[in-house]
Amino acid sequence: MPAIMEFEKPLQELENKISELRNFAQEKGIDLTNEISILENRAREVKASIYGNLNSWQKVLIARHAERPNTLDYINCLFTDFVELHGDRLFSDDPAVIGGIGRFGGLAVTVLGHLKGKDTKENLARNFGMAHPEGYRKAMRLMKQAEKFKRPVICFIDTPGAYCGMGAEERGQFEAIAKSISVMVTLQVPVISVVIGEGGSGGAIAFGVSDRILMLEHAVYSVISPEGYASILFKDAARCREAAEAMKITAQDLFELGVADKIIPEPAGGAHRNPEIAAKNVGAALAEMLKELLAVPAENLINLRYEKFRAIGGLVSNSI
Repeated sequence: MPAIMEFEKPLQELENKISELRNFAQEKGIDLTNEISILENRAREVKASIYGNLNSWQKVLIARHAERPNTLDYINCLFTDFVELHGDRLFSDDPAVIGGIGRFGGLAVTVLGHLKGKDTKENLARNFGMAHPEGYRKAMRLMKQAEKFKRPVICFIDTPGAYCGMGAEERGQFEAIAKSISVMVTLQVPVISVVIGEGGSGGAIAFGVSDRILMLEHAVYSVISPEGYASILFKDAARCREAAEAMKITAQDLFELGVADKIIPEPAGGAHRNPEIAAKNVGAALAEMLKELLAVPAENLINLRYEKFRAIGGLVSNSI
């Protein structure tokens, strides 16, 4: 069973009582159907109340949940014949970024994404999904390969941000991110990005300059973490809950602002509660967007992508 977050405890207590009553009724041979039904109705009400009124900070916690499906989970569920490709041909391979070729509904595509681990050991190996420069250079190599062979590119975003260690800076972290953005802007194939968890800072934007940006219902996408925002502006990281509200980082906020193009519904409680349904919903959204984009002539994609990002924030194409 997935780990319980603080705000979910009232629901968990009810579910535990229901389970205890069922076990007691079975052991003693007593009919407690009415009592169980009352508790089940109450649990449904509490569930609707909790998950229907999540605040921004609670969504951040769900987006960061350790058991939330990662990029590899979606690859395994949605793509067939996936072949992972390694290395940036300059320095090394970065396990924080996974990329390769597969088929989506029979269509050959290139798939890229940040990759977090499922436990501490795996997260250390994957650097908690925080990419080094070689991760972004590997991604760029695969993007250019996709353009050469006319394959759509699908990117999964799930990172607290690019790695900012000394080695990454020495190898040109910011140059790699900037170049990745530049490459994505000019790709003459359809590009779709899906924010599946936490999309943080330039490390996320490097995979986010696409024709369509999709966000899972409880995903977040921001220029900095709420803790970082609170530390800088409030001089107090403990005010991260207040910061999360002010930042407008949820899928709902970003859809209203025109940053996200579609919100993908999640199972009640988050994608980690039912990964199969979450993957099915992501697949349906990808199929819809691919159908739209494949109908656009390749020579028009760049102009439309440019206009899309110029429009974010209320800019008009002739305003400058």
